[in-house]
Amino acid sequence: MAELYNAEPWVRGHIIRAMRTIEPHDALRLLNGGPVALLTTRFRNETNVMPVIWTVPLSRRPPLIGVAVNQARYTHDMVRFAEEFALSFPGRDLLNHTHYFGAVSGADVGKLELAKLPTFKASKIGAPLIEHCLAYVECSLDDALRVGDHTLFVGRVLVVQAEEEAFDETWRIEDREYRPLHYLGLDRYAVLGDRLQAELRTTDEGAIELAESKEERERREEEEALEAERRRREGEEP
Repeated sequence: MAELYNAEPWVRGHIIRAMRTIEPHDALRLLNGGPVALLTTRFRNETNVMPVIWTVPLSRRPPLIGVAVNQARYTHDMVRFAEEFALSFPGRDLLNHTHYFGAVSGADVGKLELAKLPTFKASKIGAPLIEHCLAYVECSLDDALRVGDHTLFVGRVLVVQAEEEAFDETWRIEDREYRPLHYLGLDRYAVLGDRLQAELRTTDEGAIELAESKEERERREEEEALEAERRRREGEEP
């Protein structure tokens, strides 16, 4: 059960916030929020799909990504035996399909068949790709590391495809229909809103200063304008 944190409240800007202690497993949901991927795999004559959110880039050269899958999941052994998998990144249009794929087991039903969601053939692997997604990654299995009750499958990236409207070096997010779907926990999802660009300033000595936010810049300009007006009235400036 969550408890109020009994330390002194901390101040951020002019707002005092009280912290609270939450359960250790809630740390997992604090780390949620990255794009959901639909992992597909095919072994022998069987195909399965499940949503994954515990994904991580591992290496640039060679390009490796990690996907954590619970060892009790039906997909787990399929990936282990097939030694390959694909990731399809859905947008908001596939919200309900994505949640469904995580709510039922491939051991009981053929999820893709029941969902009537079309697929198409991958370029380098046997697992299918799911139509109407924003981007796709095909991987061969490079390693499998047992970590607690999950296995971290290390995939070597073979092929990557993305919709031009959705991805150009980064997720673009200008068009709502091309924003990736993000999982927050439980049955809650989200899509990206504003894309922000970081700015850094340096002093004459080379030290890094944080760039002004829009609100800070407006406040500074207002203060400078008031100061200039005061000086004009007092005759300090012509």
